[in-house]
Amino acid sequence: MVAVESLSELRQHVQNARQAGLTIGCVPTMGALHAGHISLVEAAKKETDFVVVTIFVNPTQFGPNEDFSKYPRPLELDLQMCREAGVDVVFHPEVPTVYPAGATTSVEVGGLSSVLEGAFRPGHFRGVATVVLKLFNMVQPDVAFFGQKDFQQQLVIKHMVRDLDVPVRVQTCPTKREADGLAMSSRNVYLSPEERQTSVLLSQALKLAETMVHQGGATPGGIEAAMKKHLETDPRVSIDYAKLVDAHTLADLNRIQSEMVALIAARVGTTRLIDNMLISGHLS
Repeated sequence: MVAVESLSELRQHVQNARQAGLTIGCVPTMGALHAGHISLVEAAKKETDFVVVTIFVNPTQFGPNEDFSKYPRPLELDLQMCREAGVDVVFHPEVPTVYPAGATTSVEVGGLSSVLEGAFRPGHFRGVATVVLKLFNMVQPDVAFFGQKDFQQQLVIKHMVRDLDVPVRVQTCPTKREADGLAMSSRNVYLSPEERQTSVLLSQALKLAETMVHQGGATPGGIEAAMKKHLETDPRVSIDYAKLVDAHTLADLNRIQSEMVALIAARVGTTRLIDNMLISGHLS
């Protein structure tokens, strides 16, 4: 494995792989890697011949009151995990490499970027779409791998790739969870021991939604109310949203349909967590 900071070095390694007839896989990350990220690397190794992991804490997707400055950056540990996972190249550029002085271009994916996470974090998906398109242009992969945990993010990226004819296939991989159901996240390290116990309420609320759909008779509004009620059983939880929406458009529902996603964003203490679950309903 090699770790590079410069775009020219990255492109040389990728060009050598291409000339050898290898397919390129890319796993974009913000570092602070955990088993969820490594599962994306494993998927990339299965489907492609040459795996590039990018590590870049992207300033443009953080709001003014968010945790950019304190976001964990354990680069040496990340590099060791990538080495052990069999990554070929880690690209960990500095901010001026990704955003040269005077850069003014950004990418806006309309519609999807303004609801749910977009409503609570204005400008977030502009930052995400811009940096992901830049990373795609830098790495030029055949396939890019994202986790389902950031459901809205992968949906936004798929729409961007389709709308802008980006020659990259976006593959979404299942959410990796702790034994008690908590979705793995780099932000979990912020949770106190008590908050860590409370955080399991998110995955429990999603399972409740799934159970209510499969039992039949419930409405989307009733399921959303039940998720909120479950989350509110602990006063440490502050809900941003708990929704059951169309899995392709994120549109609100007035009836149960075949392809839905339940999504939750909530603060446990001061730590904001998100989670989701795809749910198949029975058309009546």
